[in-house]
Amino acid sequence: MSIPYNGPMYLILLFILLIPLMIGLLREKRYLVYQNIVTLVMLYFIFGGSNWHQGIAIIGYVIWQWLLIYGYFTYRQKANNSYVFYGVILLSLMPLLLSKTLPLLTAHSSLLGFLGISYLTFKAVQMAMDIRDGLMKKFSSRSFLEFMLFFPTISSGPIDRYRRFEKELYVPPTRDKYLTMFDKGIFMLVMGCLYKFIIAYYLNTYVVEYMQKTAILNGFFSLNTVAYMYSYSLYLFFDFAGYSLFAVGTSYLMGYQIPINFNKPFASPNIKEFWNRWHMSLSTWFRDYVFMRLVFTLIKKKVFKSKIVISNISYMALFLLMGVWHGLTWYYIAYGVFHGVAIIVNDAWLRYKKKNQKLPSNWFTYGLAIFITFNTVCFSFLIFSGILDTMFFK
Repeated sequence: MSIPYNGPMYLILLFILLIPLMIGLLREKRYLVYQNIVTLVMLYFIFGGSNWHQGIAIIGYVIWQWLLIYGYFTYRQKANNSYVFYGVILLSLMPLLLSKTLPLLTAHSSLLGFLGISYLTFKAVQMAMDIRDGLMKKFSSRSFLEFMLFFPTISSGPIDRYRRFEKELYVPPTRDKYLTMFDKGIFMLVMGCLYKFIIAYYLNTYVVEYMQKTAILNGFFSLNTVAYMYSYSLYLFFDFAGYSLFAVGTSYLMGYQIPINFNKPFASPNIKEFWNRWHMSLSTWFRDYVFMRLVFTLIKKKVFKSKIVISNISYMALFLLMGVWHGLTWYYIAYGVFHGVAIIVNDAWLRYKKKNQKLPSNWFTYGLAIFITFNTVCFSFLIFSGILDTMFFK
């Protein structure tokens, strides 16, 4: 198995395979048959070899999700029972839930999972929800497969939206628009190489690994732990942002404007703004398909009178879910709870500022807000890294 964007050779092979597609787009044509051939070749490189069972798992998974989405779309044309909808969502989530929970029970559970199962599940669930909301007026098996198996983003996103993707699938960009996309795509690939292969690599090799060892030896209350916290946070950003640049850049070369995932997140003046800039496709997915729906349900059912209480409970549920999604370990859950509390405190502060207009607001306070947010985020990544588990429990 070859992990996507794990080295220059992967990118060179990918670029060579994409040449016919790029030539077609310059002629304002999309060669979907050849694109599908490239997809099969890349999926073989990703899921083939000694990990062939992942290839079998993804085939079974896609068939399962197709049956659910097609069946629900057909049903939704005639009826709209909430229990059927919830059943479809639960069945769609089932492979992901099993892949997350079974490792705690058996050593053979890896046969159920595969690289990118979370992101494919997000795609399938959003389609079911869009069908429920009446936003999907038609269903195409081909479009479904193209969307689910779009290889540039299959392992770690960004998470695209089906309706946006389908529009571009059958309507290629004009020549002038594609030339602009091509320039942006090449720039993203170059920046991805800088982020992932240079900055992230050297940070991890010469700083993070060393600081991790010394932090464990010297304990939590040491400068080594502080140095590890900052270096790990920067490594996490450059590694994941580099991957995302590769994925989005490749998509642009293929004529698809996949949403970007990062937008200067460490320059955020508050934690809510941070989540509008960090892993943006994931945070907006959770906002649209979890948070807003939970808020709407609590208001509709009149569970609480206060909108602030409803908002706070929804924030905690949202980030707890995000923590559990990363893994069923205490530090991932604590990471989610930490951000939930941070968002609630941030909202309370914003409400207080709105009521007290005389509070100073200038370049210094803005810079201080960025500093506080940056350190809050870095501490959350210290929790996320799992080093505290080693320090305190092993």
